[in-house]
Amino acid sequence: MSKSNNILKACLRSDPRAQARLYEMYANRLYGIALRYANDEDEAKDILQEGFIKIFEKLKQYRNKGSLEGWMRRIIINTALERIRRENRFMLVEEDGFIEHEQYRYEHILEDLGEKDLLEMIQELTPQYRMVFNLYAIEGYSHKEISQKLNISEGTSKSNLSRARNLLKYKIELYYNIKISQVI
Repeated sequence: MSKSNNILKACLRSDPRAQARLYEMYANRLYGIALRYANDEDEAKDILQEGFIKIFEKLKQYRNKGSLEGWMRRIIINTALERIRRENRFMLVEEDGFIEHEQYRYEHILEDLGEKDLLEMIQELTPQYRMVFNLYAIEGYSHKEISQKLNISEGTSKSNLSRARNLLKYKIELYYNIKISQVI
């Protein structure tokens, strides 16, 4: 039996040392996820704490199908989304026929952009753009899944993703204080 299985079994018995060990094993990675959805570090810590409470409460529902980390990621994401809905911060932007005509070519510009800088740019997006961007581009949800999770249309999800990407491109331009060449 593996060490992680022993930890899980002890967590199911509400063993505080096992719970602390599970937290230590995954907290940093899950904090990074929470931070993508939060407005600041304090909120991310709150999401992480609330998420871990749910993880420990729901651990008996985990069926060893897929990775434990993947299962825990979904709980953290859902916790963040619940918090945003509860605080009424997710004001929807409805589809309005917005079409972005400009496309940018990035060549090697992203190689110099640090993870922390990019995370800060993502956090500066409005909640509706940040949620859709994170769910689609980082977590890998489809627009159909996003529309169901956020109770928006698939078109709104696509529009918000397009706007988020364009805002991030603009922020990257400003960051480097250069004009990125346009592709026709």
